[in-house]
Amino acid sequence: MPEPHFTTLDDDLPRTFRREREARERQAFERDTPAILRKAAAAHRAAPDPVAANTLPGESVTVTRFDVPFGHLTKFFVKAVFAALPALILLTIVLWGVGEVLQRYFPWLLKMRILIQFPG
Repeated sequence: MPEPHFTTLDDDLPRTFRREREARERQAFERDTPAILRKAAAAHRAAPDPVAANTLPGESVTVTRFDVPFGHLTKFFVKAVFAALPALILLTIVLWGVGEVLQRYFPWLLKMRILIQFPG
């Protein structure tokens, strides 16, 4: 059976194919390269690359579960409620102002509001 030939787009390959290809490349490198050059290449790979440190990893991550104690979660949501209060107050003021402007320029809306609230 012939070996499958994949393009150079590594992001589309399944993980098992990438690992197999990398293992074959590593074996070929170890077979064809003298020991002193292998040590130098290993030291070069171990050195951190400043450009690669700022890039995102190629593989995606899926978070399936995280463990947060109930007390910490409760404290977070209480803080979130208090943080949302100024936004709610501001939203109330803006909506009240829009209502006042609508009542001033469209007075028949006030009559409609009274008819809806007091249908008799």
